Amino acid sequence: MEFSRRSVLSMIPAVTLPAVAQTLQARAAVRSGPGVSGRKLADHDALVRNTVAIFAGTAEANARPEVAPKLAAMEATARTRLAAMDSAGQGELFAGVPLGTSDPNLSLSFQYLYEIALATALPGTGASELRDNSAVRRRVVDGLVHLHDAYYGDQSKGYYGNWFHWEIGIPAYVSKTLVLLGDELAVYRPGLAGAYVASMDAYLRNGKDGDVDLDSRFHTGANLADITTNRILQGAVLGDEVRIGKAVADQLTVFATIDPYNPRHGVTDGFYADGSFVQHGSVAYTGSYGKGLLTRIVQTIKILDGTGYVPGDSLVGVVQGWVADAFAPLIFEGWMMEIVKGRAVSRTGTGYADVVAVVEAVVDLAAYTTGSDTEALEGYVKYVGQTSKAGLDPASFVSPVSIARYADILKSSSPARDLGPAASHTAFNAMDRTVHRRPGYAFSLTRSSARISKYEYMSGENLMPWFQGDGAHYLYLSGQDQRQAFGIDYFTAVSPYRLAGVTAPVETRRTVPELYGTLWYDNPERGFTASSESQNTYVYFPRGSNAFSGGARLGPYGAAGLVQSDDAAYTAQQAGKLPDGFVAYQGARATKSWFMFDDEIVVLAAGVAGLADRAVTTTVDSRIAAPSAPVTLTGSLRDGLPWQGTGTGPLAWLRYADAEQGTAIGYVFLSGPRPAVALDTVTRSRRLVRLTNPDTPVTKQVFTLSYEQAAEERPTSLAHVLVPNASARQLAAYAHGPISVLANTVRLQAVRHTRLGMVAANTFAPGRHRAERLTIDGPASVMLRRAPDGTCSIAVADPTTRRSTVSVTVHGPALRALSADDGVRVRRVVGGTRLDVTTRHAHGRSFTATLGRR
Repeated sequence: MEFSRRSVLSMIPAVTLPAVAQTLQARAAVRSGPGVSGRKLADHDALVRNTVAIFAGTAEANARPEVAPKLAAMEATARTRLAAMDSAGQGELFAGVPLGTSDPNLSLSFQYLYEIALATALPGTGASELRDNSAVRRRVVDGLVHLHDAYYGDQSKGYYGNWFHWEIGIPAYVSKTLVLLGDELAVYRPGLAGAYVASMDAYLRNGKDGDVDLDSRFHTGANLADITTNRILQGAVLGDEVRIGKAVADQLTVFATIDPYNPRHGVTDGFYADGSFVQHGSVAYTGSYGKGLLTRIVQTIKILDGTGYVPGDSLVGVVQGWVADAFAPLIFEGWMMEIVKGRAVSRTGTGYADVVAVVEAVVDLAAYTTGSDTEALEGYVKYVGQTSKAGLDPASFVSPVSIARYADILKSSSPARDLGPAASHTAFNAMDRTVHRRPGYAFSLTRSSARISKYEYMSGENLMPWFQGDGAHYLYLSGQDQRQAFGIDYFTAVSPYRLAGVTAPVETRRTVPELYGTLWYDNPERGFTASSESQNTYVYFPRGSNAFSGGARLGPYGAAGLVQSDDAAYTAQQAGKLPDGFVAYQGARATKSWFMFDDEIVVLAAGVAGLADRAVTTTVDSRIAAPSAPVTLTGSLRDGLPWQGTGTGPLAWLRYADAEQGTAIGYVFLSGPRPAVALDTVTRSRRLVRLTNPDTPVTKQVFTLSYEQAAEERPTSLAHVLVPNASARQLAAYAHGPISVLANTVRLQAVRHTRLGMVAANTFAPGRHRAERLTIDGPASVMLRRAPDGTCSIAVADPTTRRSTVSVTVHGPALRALSADDGVRVRRVVGGTRLDVTTRHAHGRSFTATLGRR
């Protein structure tokens, strides 16, 4: 019988692991080989120095007054942890953190040891009793020995709960702690580092023989970056150049742009050509996992600095591209948008705090650039700091060195400037997200499809996510503290059935813990375990079952469309593929379009139905405000009379204003049933949306504007306009244009904007569709803008991502191509000009052309 290294280690008692570790260290020394050991030893020393500098600072940085608050906080934290160590009870290393059955508590214990070790390693000449304190460091070492011998080293007792703690979280704290302890560890417990590395290898059960497996679905994206960074540090501690080299090589794979048509190792996690970031194979995740990946990659660049392991300067350019194309469009006045947070939307402290982590990465990245690149990054750091309504506190940076660099950037000559224009449209079609920005506001939209998940639930987080991928939108207004508009309080106070923009059936759903009594659907016999592929597919982040989700971008303007569908769980259940005890819910139906211009977002919906004898609600918007905020609602009826209150007549327009925040939004109703208006005060606990949130009551005024459709009604169509920062006079003017609805059916949705000279259309079915002077071979998304000089610009996209060619005819005088993207063929036909666009393997991106007279 053959045993892998992993299985052999799992059979070794904890007491013998130090001997194993010494053998591994000896092998590492042999692998270093003659003639290179001196150079590699210097590299390993540099890796250790760089790591200590990242987390503990340098003597130069720590002497800066701007860094003092960070150092004080680090020392205060360490003293708190030491006090908890002193008062620990039976089965605890730290008071209040019982061990033995809780993997989060085991990880937390390792975190506390790291925080103590960090305070002892702070370079500088300060008078702290913790710095270079051998006795305190030995307490940390003793703590590591205790945790290893009693809870971590025995493979037969470990690996309970969440795999992340064992393979990533605990190794991260241990690896950094081993680096920080340095000579103290080598002298006091010389075999401990090797013992821990052997155990960490053994726990890497989603890998291969105790190492990274690039074919593993667990070793992708941010997870891969975390694991490989841990292994680089472990190699530095052991002097194992093979481990370091392999870890660096593995990490380099996350720099590659994902090609969904030819994925390496089958991996679809990572950054796409349009700036999208996906984790878990189908979750839009820039604001959480993507942020973590950015942080880890920049830290690795710093760790490898000055060593022979540096792969090349071009990687800095790749990361700079991530910042500009993937992160900057999603950050509005210092706030990370909700559409890319996955289950993290249910956590407290997201939004502004997310962006602080991005800014720190940009601060450090700027140190590795020159010229205009440096100016752009430094200018962006200043811009975010100046526009954030929460302020940007560098004391929350991880690294003291980053704090000092941030202070230098604020003093630099680089002008504060965003990385993109104030008026922009970003179609993140690879992750079914859209961001439309103008001076004064930003509009972000979530979609879903057979490619991208409707939502993410996991581990008791984001308990009621059911409709977050069904066209939910978030309209951010300039000057507002976004904590008062979105974040955890929005998801706490607003009903999950009435998120802004959502069409949802009127019914009561139960959360996963309510349905099954556990944090997941537990049925091992049918392949449902905590991290199984079945759990991911049908419980944690089910995809939609529709193909149409995406849209065209024409300069700073955009169109998006969505055919709302059931999720993968309900589809599989109806096909008899799921166990009888599994609960799945049917979705509502709607075909939707969003046409995004300068002052307005036009929303069309057709075929709206609840199905299964259910009523259905389509929410135009939901906003929250402080309970005492002076919120006012004003409006006008279609006959020109003032609107007097809820349900008093067919509305022409409505204006919501919050004087406390100085914000206003207008709604213009173009067609459809009479909307319902409500302004209620609600109180709910933050624990409602996440089990581990504090049981903190949140009281908010909740404004809801919606269409209520009874179960017996036939499918409905509706059209309205969102007008950010609108005045009453501006809203009243929409009675005379400039928006006209050209079509609103389940086959074709199209609008005209006369002032912009623009026609935009989404076609959802095969065949030829006519929208004013356009004939479109559907399904497709098309935008056409005519200029006063007779030229016109056109954008074409395939939102299904399945078509090879899309054809569009522009009727009128024959035109020629003044410019055209590759893949666009322009030719004259009877009655106009035809464009044949090769969309094969374009993954929903837009193709553009400019046409003029012959």
